[in-house]
Amino acid sequence: MTTDPHALCEQRWFEDFRVGERFPLPSRTMTEALFAAFQLASGDNHPSHYDVEYCRAHGHAGLLAHGFQVLVQTAAGAGLFPHMVEDSMKGFIDQSSRFLKPVIAGDTLRCTLEVAELVPGRTTGVVAMRSSVVNQRGELVMDGTQRYLLKRRVPLGEASGDPTR
Repeated sequence: MTTDPHALCEQRWFEDFRVGERFPLPSRTMTEALFAAFQLASGDNHPSHYDVEYCRAHGHAGLLAHGFQVLVQTAAGAGLFPHMVEDSMKGFIDQSSRFLKPVIAGDTLRCTLEVAELVPGRTTGVVAMRSSVVNQRGELVMDGTQRYLLKRRVPLGEASGDPTR
């Protein structure tokens, strides 16, 4: 049991995770304020992300979210995962994503991270998470992978007493 009074949950290590384990993130409606905040943070100045009349003139129902604006909704920090691995996290090592359908202002997105693969090493392991983003119509708008390097609780070989492992 953790003794940290600020801990939100018990600490977990690489070997504590299972393929198929899911980590839902809070849903979020993509408001025009979020579009403006993303434009400010990213510096992206294409009118498809801030000019609704431009979007309508080009056949879109409203402002189009930048792919990175959709991707950022899958940040693990919005959920419990990073709180679970505060003691074991070595790093967020990579991510990839595919943008499958447009996201427009007013869409509500539901995001989930799911353990897709566990790759053990001697002292660490890689937890590969499938990231998925679904809109309010149940359409998959983005999917991808995030990979995290976590420490093992007990390095391979130490538990069995075999120093060659």
